[in-house]
Amino acid sequence: MSFAEILSGTISPNANIRVQATHALEAAESNNFSQYLLSLAQELANESGQDPVRSAAGLALKNTLTARDESRQIQYSQRWLQVDEAVREQVKQSILATLASQSRFATTPAAQTIAAITAIELPQGQWPDVISTLLQNVSAASASLRVASLQTIGFICESIDPEILASQGNTILTAVIQGANSEEPSQDVRFAAITALYNSLEFVRANFENDGERNVIMQTVCEATQSPSTNVQVAAFECLVRIMQLYYDKMGFYMEKALYGLTVIGMKHEEEKIALQAIEFWSTVCDEEIELQIEEDDAREFGREFERHNFRFAKTALPQVLPTLLFLLTKQDEDADEDEWNVSMAAATCLSLLAQTIGNDIVAPVIPFVEQNIRNPDWHYREAAVMSFGSILEGPESSVLNPLVSQALPVLIEMVKDNEIQVKDSAAWTIGRVCDLLVECIQMDVHLHNLVSALVSGLEDNPRIVANCCWAIMNLTEQIGGTDAETYALSPYFEGIITTLMRITETNVNENNSRTSAYETMATLASSGPKDTYPVIAKLGVAILDRLDSTIANANQTVNADDRLVLGELQSNLLNVLSNVARTLGRQISEISDRIMTSVLRLLESSSKQSVVAEDAFLLVGALITALEGDFARYLESFSPFLYNALQNHEEYQLCSIAVGLIGDICRALGQGASPYCDQFMNILLRNLESDVLQRDVKPGILSCFGDIALAIGGRFETYVEVSFNVLMAACTLSANTQAIDYDTIDYNNALRLGIFEAFVGITQGLKSDGKTQLVLPYIQDVFGFMRVVVGDQNRSEEVTKTMIALIGDLASSFSNGELREPLQYEWIQSLIKEGRANPRGSYIRDIARWARDMVKQAIPA
Repeated sequence: MSFAEILSGTISPNANIRVQATHALEAAESNNFSQYLLSLAQELANESGQDPVRSAAGLALKNTLTARDESRQIQYSQRWLQVDEAVREQVKQSILATLASQSRFATTPAAQTIAAITAIELPQGQWPDVISTLLQNVSAASASLRVASLQTIGFICESIDPEILASQGNTILTAVIQGANSEEPSQDVRFAAITALYNSLEFVRANFENDGERNVIMQTVCEATQSPSTNVQVAAFECLVRIMQLYYDKMGFYMEKALYGLTVIGMKHEEEKIALQAIEFWSTVCDEEIELQIEEDDAREFGREFERHNFRFAKTALPQVLPTLLFLLTKQDEDADEDEWNVSMAAATCLSLLAQTIGNDIVAPVIPFVEQNIRNPDWHYREAAVMSFGSILEGPESSVLNPLVSQALPVLIEMVKDNEIQVKDSAAWTIGRVCDLLVECIQMDVHLHNLVSALVSGLEDNPRIVANCCWAIMNLTEQIGGTDAETYALSPYFEGIITTLMRITETNVNENNSRTSAYETMATLASSGPKDTYPVIAKLGVAILDRLDSTIANANQTVNADDRLVLGELQSNLLNVLSNVARTLGRQISEISDRIMTSVLRLLESSSKQSVVAEDAFLLVGALITALEGDFARYLESFSPFLYNALQNHEEYQLCSIAVGLIGDICRALGQGASPYCDQFMNILLRNLESDVLQRDVKPGILSCFGDIALAIGGRFETYVEVSFNVLMAACTLSANTQAIDYDTIDYNNALRLGIFEAFVGITQGLKSDGKTQLVLPYIQDVFGFMRVVVGDQNRSEEVTKTMIALIGDLASSFSNGELREPLQYEWIQSLIKEGRANPRGSYIRDIARWARDMVKQAIPA
């Protein structure tokens, strides 16, 4: 079988042929990777080859170079770089030549592959002339070559760190602007150029700082919004959206001169794709100005100068933008799929953001539209009126909204029973917003009975209505509920709501996520119900457990992947309800805990390693551990093998993370009773820290887990002190040397530091309980040295600060005879405690700081 035949087989409609062909490709890849690459490049470049085969070759070639998983991407990059340089050069030249093909089936995967290779090689200083080669192509006579080369530049800009391309930003920008210019005769070239410009916007910051160059870019994009090509217009508006995100501070002049008019006209465009992007532009303006307002408020709160300027574009444009949005709300398509994004949905989202941006000023111009259309015989206008009212409930002050909502609530309740499904759906959604944001407007003695009746009636309506009625009930019970209360306003209706939810979930239909929403509502009711609803919650637990057992018994009847997916989703829903029942009932759950654990173990035996069901089963076990405390010990021996397997399942890092959390739960619940399992816990946790495969976000929790184990077993932790501190000090070094290059890195470093300090706190307290704190002394100077580094980091989180202050207090308390006299007098320690005490009265960090100050005073003899 030739290579072309194998590739053809991978796209065959015959499943057996596809499987055989895929296996043959995998064998070729593993047997001789270099030859595999050459063969794929050859088939991609083969002008006499069939288009689907060339496309399959390009896709296979790209997939040898790219992976979504970070660790796998590193492996793929290293594998490529280890290929003989001559082979790599041959592959690169072959796919570069493919860009000249007339077939998009070849040029698009070739462009993606070039971008993938560039992302690997360019950071290593290799293939430095790739950009210049592509830029030469952009000036070629062939329009198809120019399109393919611009497309490749766009993919490169999208996939590579902007700093790496910054030095070539000017030449890239010149070529892209040339291709996007209004004088370019080929609209395909303009589209490719505008798309490439979109992808290059992040690394042309220096150009945006220059007035002349910025003017050229903005003129080019604005002219492209007037192109005869719909694709070019859409791409141009997408560019404007991205420019507003990145360069809001530079947009004042352009908004006044062009963008107000261009975008409002664009919102009214008969071509929906264009209108959607023009609406998105104003949603982005609102997003930026909401964020600016938050930053300004924070600066004012902390006495800092706010250096940016909020132009308040949204408020200025309100007279033009708002009428357009209200008009677009009436453009619903009754035949449209609910999940299909359309102009009326986009307009509602934009209106909601507009309300959050300008606050009270949105109310006066919207209310007349609501009043004029709420009783309109045309359902489009009735629905638009309800949607516009619901969209402005967040942003304006409650004092402005409360009288309007109180007046509108009876009408909204009535409209849940409207004849038109779209009106009913929006009315239920708006009531959900009221329950979430303005629950004080609901007069329990006046509105509640009719409100609950309408929502419960809606639960048995069209599945589309069910989801929003469920959401409204969830918001209502969360806002007025509380498990510590004796009763609440929903108590008389509680059992009736649960009964209806159980009835509508008896079917195997989950249209519009209606069944999932109903189970989520049961879970929320179970978590927020007061004490007089506990008997109903207990009955719910038994009924849900019966359903779970039924699904386990019937699992063998699921014969295909779709059935297994539906079953898994149902089991996850049932497990979530049971988890909340256990959390609420506490020790009362012991009446059915044997049954629950039996079901969980059966479920874990039958579920695959990749199953989301396993994650939810583990969360249920965590709820049981918290509820039963030491009584959970009788289940641990049978459960521990599943726990160990999950801890070692590095591919499914979320399950592994939950399992790490369960170790902490077990230690807190069982105390010394956890000792027989600690050797195994520690061995697995230490191996996990060394793993290159395990997702890094799991590792801070592992460090924190050391503290949980130490708190549980006290002096017995002596066995693990040396290895624990070696690991923790290595983590300290890693953290101290981590540069704050982006928000993700800052967040991870804060999580890592929190895990380190929680481990130190737990180990110190655990050893102190058995009089063995002297074991910590050899590491004290290193601990204080790391704390000093963290104190000097302006990016440290409040949680890290609080835990660090708690550690200082614990160390001072543990060594109260002057052993730490010198380090406890460091100026930075006093400053840190003072910083904690400066927090508002009643805050936890202030209380911790005051306690730590007292411990430090006692630990420093006069």
